[in-house]
Amino acid sequence: MASSVAACFADSVMVFGERPFLHIVSETARRYQCEAGVTSYQDFSKLVSTLAIQYEVLIETHEQTQIRVALGLDNRPEFFLHWLALNSLGISVVPLNPQWQSAELEYVLTHSEVRYAVVLPEHVAKVTAVVQACKSLQDTCRIRSSIEFEYHPSSTELAPWGSLNQECALLYTSGTTGKPKACILSNEYFLSSGEWYVNVGGYCAFTPGQERLITPLPMYHMNAMATSTMAMMACGGCIVPLDRFHPTTWWQSVKECDATIMHYLGVMPVMLMSLPTSAQDQSNNIRFGFGAGLSGELHTAFEERFGTRLIEAWAMTETGCTVAVVASEEPRKVGTACFGKPPEHLDYRLVDEQENDVPQGQPGELWVRYRGDNPRYGFFSGYLKDQSATTLAWQGGYFHTGDLVYLDNDGLMHFVDRKKNIIRRSGENISAVEVEEVLLEHPLVEAVAVAPVPDAVRGDEVCACVTTTAAVEDWPQVAIDITNHCLRRLSYYKAPGYLVQLAELPLTATKKIQRAELKKIAISAVADSQCIDTRHLKKHRA
Repeated sequence: MASSVAACFADSVMVFGERPFLHIVSETARRYQCEAGVTSYQDFSKLVSTLAIQYEVLIETHEQTQIRVALGLDNRPEFFLHWLALNSLGISVVPLNPQWQSAELEYVLTHSEVRYAVVLPEHVAKVTAVVQACKSLQDTCRIRSSIEFEYHPSSTELAPWGSLNQECALLYTSGTTGKPKACILSNEYFLSSGEWYVNVGGYCAFTPGQERLITPLPMYHMNAMATSTMAMMACGGCIVPLDRFHPTTWWQSVKECDATIMHYLGVMPVMLMSLPTSAQDQSNNIRFGFGAGLSGELHTAFEERFGTRLIEAWAMTETGCTVAVVASEEPRKVGTACFGKPPEHLDYRLVDEQENDVPQGQPGELWVRYRGDNPRYGFFSGYLKDQSATTLAWQGGYFHTGDLVYLDNDGLMHFVDRKKNIIRRSGENISAVEVEEVLLEHPLVEAVAVAPVPDAVRGDEVCACVTTTAAVEDWPQVAIDITNHCLRRLSYYKAPGYLVQLAELPLTATKKIQRAELKKIAISAVADSQCIDTRHLKKHRA
């Protein structure tokens, strides 16, 4: 194994130099207003060296403290260039979600203590406003537009340095107790994730130097950044990042880049199946799709229509891929929320509320670790500035996933639900507490609790149950005002899609929200149309 992500890339340059590393398809190029086409490993390496030289001048890399740079570069070629250049100098990156608004950006930039924020020109104003409004950021964070850097091949090649345990990136995940937690991810985390994927085998077998993986998933998530990109880098394959998922042009993009692998979330197959059938439905070279969140008859119907196996898998940002479970071999039990047989190197427990092992067939919380002398191999290094949360997550020597799973009679794992107070909408994890904190800023909100309600396309939708000083007749407009407030402060997908006015919230004797009861109330209110539907206000910001 190489010592760093940049070293892994350098190794692949030596072996696969003329092979394609990055492919930007026409649709993505048009939306990003950049050049479409393919860049080889060798040519990309020269561009990386150009940026590394510029960063050496910009940042004093000899300092002992960990240096971090925030990257607001979306899924564009610049993201990969800056990530590899910074990693080659031992600098960690903090990918920014372009949908984040003021509250989220202020927290992440402050919490991560980034030295620079390198962002696209269209993001400069938003990030600058956040930095200027926060005194601590004014003194510590410098903003650079991506166009301030030079992008031309360098004749100088820098030897990347770094160690396996060195921080490579911070990825922020929604927690259950408020602000997102920052997962510290090492070089080993990324390298082991790519190595695992390349060696999964079965339906997920890889051919070195031949694979082309298309993904619409964002590079600020571990799936695209650690699993997809690292696997391609490890086997000399080509990564094809899209700006986002566009159902009507999906298969066109697949054919243009001659993709052999696709990555998906549960919402994608749903949308693709809604398109009119075509004689071209199976005219592609996709061998398998890799993802999660698909169950029921749709799974079988998709495979039959498009001639592509969809391989369900389980992993988390915290666990990385070394203990991932994947249904890459038969029996896959398509349509049953089965995600495969636990690999031999996975040491796990399924436990009840009292932390007792549950019998086979009964759901329990999944606890995991790597079998052997290094139980945290490939896992995150911890939560930044939150040792108590890290210790709690590893209590008892296993990582507590918060996912409820059961083991069937054939030894296969099935996903049941999430124990954590998380809403899963279109692949995004949303902390109910984080949304509640922002909604409480609204002057007419007395108390609020957020719960997931079913959505046929997105999995979950956010429902806010509110007690308010507003009169009943004013409630419809107040609900819209509350939603708009949330949209100004948080990403659009976190805002409530439904609002329910209640006289009081369901509370325990100790004044804590009864989450299970709240969920029942929310689902019933939406089903009976006793709510304000604000989904039309939730729009993706281009």
